[in-house]
Amino acid sequence: MDVNLVLFKKDGAQQAFSLPSNITIIGRRHDCDLCIPLMPVSRKHCQLSQNKEALKIRDLDSRNGTFLNGKRIDEETLKAGDYIKIGPLTFLLQIDGEPKETVPPEQAERESAQKAPPAAKAPADEDSFLELDESDSFLAELEDL
Repeated sequence: MDVNLVLFKKDGAQQAFSLPSNITIIGRRHDCDLCIPLMPVSRKHCQLSQNKEALKIRDLDSRNGTFLNGKRIDEETLKAGDYIKIGPLTFLLQIDGEPKETVPPEQAERESAQKAPPAAKAPADEDSFLELDESDSFLAELEDL
């Protein structure tokens, strides 16, 4: 399994980092496998571990948390296309070249919202139709008088 973390920079550039081993520690300490020297990142922030079946992420009791697709997590199984947020940085998880297109999460949200079919109208309460029908017939009877 070839795994990359694609970092989205503020200027729109991207940088890919391949995982160096089956267990990768991400954090602020210089001895982490992926060192992020920023104060919002804990010394040992999170761990990525992979085996033949799965790739998992585990928060290492970081102060600011590890986020997967916008939700704070303790431990989760990852899949291609997931977004991981560590401190102020957002990464896209790419596994064996998938997804081919790497877009920031905000752009992905906009694109999926544009592709989504319009929401179906909720069926109205049948009682409200009965009330309308009854009032219409009542008004018609009044007009006949």
